[in-house]
Amino acid sequence: MATINENYLKLEKNYLFINIAKKVNEYKEAHPDADIIRMGIGDVTLPIAKCVVDAMKKGADEMGVKETFKGYEDSGTGYDFLKEAVSGYYEGFGVTVKPSEIRINDGAKSDCGNIVDIFGDDNIVLITDPAYPVYVDTNLMSGRKVIYADSNEENGFAAMPDESVHADLIYLCSPNNPTGSAYTKDQLKAWIDYAIKNNAIIIYDAAYEAFITDEAIPRSIFAVEGARRCAIEMCSLSKTAGFTGMRCGYTVIPDELTVIASDGTVVSISQLWGRREGSKFNGVSYPVQCAAAAVFTKEGYEQTRENIKYYQENAKVIAAAMDEMGIKYTGGKNSPYIWLKCPNGMKSWDFFDKLLTEANVVGTPGAGFGKNGEGWFRLTAFGDSERTKEACERIKKLKF
Repeated sequence: MATINENYLKLEKNYLFINIAKKVNEYKEAHPDADIIRMGIGDVTLPIAKCVVDAMKKGADEMGVKETFKGYEDSGTGYDFLKEAVSGYYEGFGVTVKPSEIRINDGAKSDCGNIVDIFGDDNIVLITDPAYPVYVDTNLMSGRKVIYADSNEENGFAAMPDESVHADLIYLCSPNNPTGSAYTKDQLKAWIDYAIKNNAIIIYDAAYEAFITDEAIPRSIFAVEGARRCAIEMCSLSKTAGFTGMRCGYTVIPDELTVIASDGTVVSISQLWGRREGSKFNGVSYPVQCAAAAVFTKEGYEQTRENIKYYQENAKVIAAAMDEMGIKYTGGKNSPYIWLKCPNGMKSWDFFDKLLTEANVVGTPGAGFGKNGEGWFRLTAFGDSERTKEACERIKKLKF
């Protein structure tokens, strides 16, 4: 008889955002005339930059001509033109990453979840709480022990390592989803030192680096000394360039990153990940990689930054509304998320219901991101400007 991986039974029955969609759809069915403004899921709303679309069209046209048709990409790690473009992007903010250390993927979420395939199930995994659910779920699926570092109001939702605790794999996200907090260089150095001391590896999610405006906040963990010895960095074009529906990102694995196998052999993490990908992944389509490369051109950079500025203005509008209401929050600066404290000690899902039923506004309950998220709530700045302003006006009229 076929059996199942019973670790899946340890998970919540539905993914967080499926539960939210279910509640919203039920409300919509009962109130078909309700004008609902969605500020929950972190999906972008502005169209992709024209030069990026043009590059994708050109790539698609090339696929229809014998002389320029592309089949499998030889290395499986992405076309050289895109890896060189990403490398040049890193150089633009003072970080050296070789093209050969870059692997192109179909978005950071995939690699964040799949990277654990190359690590043993006996690893102890340390995750800051609150956390993006994929970090926790993918490790629970493999039966690993997951421990947590508390991010909370007292430490500004920026958990720091506890020297008395041992971990083998460490998940960090900065700027953070969902809290919007961001680690300083000194804070990241403390995590790096902890990882080296414990022979641990940091899986660093930098999906929101393009929203950083504070020069004291590193755009990459590799801007910090020692990171190349202990870190893997993952980034995405989903939020940087509107690729949520296109799917493209990249993972950086330094050549120096190695582990010792049980027989004493020194094993390259890059080689191991490459072997996994060779068996389970055939790469990102050529037209999408052409589009991605255009993001890193001068024209692409300017056009995508205009979109980012648009979302940053939305974040300011939400933050101003919270200030006016006297509601405590983090994020907004260096991040497209506002992480607010539910008024009068309300629970996260109770606040969700109040916003939905009384203001017709949808956000994300903080409890869905872990125990330290209870009593907090996430709003996204990725919506339409006028709708964001309207949502804030509705929220300000609520009685708490």
